[in-house]
Amino acid sequence: MSGHNRWSKIKRQKAAMGATKGKLYSKLIKELTVAARLGGGDPSGNARLRVSMGQAREANIPRDSIDRAIKKGTGELEGASYEEVTYEGYGPGGVALIIECLTDNRNRSASDVRNLLSNHGGNLGAEGAVGWMFHKKGVIVVKPGPSEDQVMEQALEAGAEDIVDQGPDGFEVRTAPADLHAVGSKLEAAGLSLGEQKWTFVPQNTVKVEGDNAKRMLKLMDALEDNDDVQHVHANFEIDESLMQSLSA
Repeated sequence: MSGHNRWSKIKRQKAAMGATKGKLYSKLIKELTVAARLGGGDPSGNARLRVSMGQAREANIPRDSIDRAIKKGTGELEGASYEEVTYEGYGPGGVALIIECLTDNRNRSASDVRNLLSNHGGNLGAEGAVGWMFHKKGVIVVKPGPSEDQVMEQALEAGAEDIVDQGPDGFEVRTAPADLHAVGSKLEAAGLSLGEQKWTFVPQNTVKVEGDNAKRMLKLMDALEDNDDVQHVHANFEIDESLMQSLSA
C-alpha cells in the first residue's frame, strides 16, 4: 500500500472514531452541493453527483442532509456558491502535491494554501508544476472477501485497467475516469461488495521521505486536510509503515 493510500486509511479511521467526522461531513456536503449545481440534482444523469452520494452514504451522512445539500445546489434552497480551484506544489523532501479546493473566496484559499505549505517545509508551485507526475483515475474499493484472482477476473471483464491488492483492506480497482460508474455497476452486479468510488490522482512515481521530513510531511497533510476550503490532497510520498503508524498515532 502506497504511503498516501496508507495515510488516507488512517484519516478514514480517525473519522470513524469521531476525531475528524465534522470536517469530513462538511466537505462531503459541500461536494454534493457543487455537484448538483454543475450537473443537476438527478444522479442518473450526473456522474459526479452519484460519486458524491456514494461517499456520503459510506460516511453515514443522513439522507435528509444529503437531500438538503442537493437542493441547495439546484437552487431549491438557499446556499453558498463555491468554485473549484486546484493548486500544485511541493512538500518536504520534494514530495509533489495536488490540492483540490472548493471555496467561496479564491484569494483566501490561495493565501491559506501558500502559508500552510511554507510553514511545513514546502512551497506553492505554478500551474502545471507537478500535474504531469499524476494520472487521473477512477478508483473503486472492493471490500475484503474474494480472492485476488476473483477480483481480477471480474474487474477485467468489467473494463477496469488494473487492481491493487490492499491486504486486509481488500482491493482497489482502477479505471479510466469516464469508466468509473460502468465498471462499478458491473462489479456490483457480479456480486462483489463495494466501498468508496471516486476519482483520484495516482502518482507515476513516489518519493520516499524519512525522519524529520516524514514528520513534517504528515503534519502538512493534517494541516491541509483540516482547512475548510481543501477537499482533496493528492501526494506521491512513501513513508515506512512502522514510522507512519508512530507518527500518526
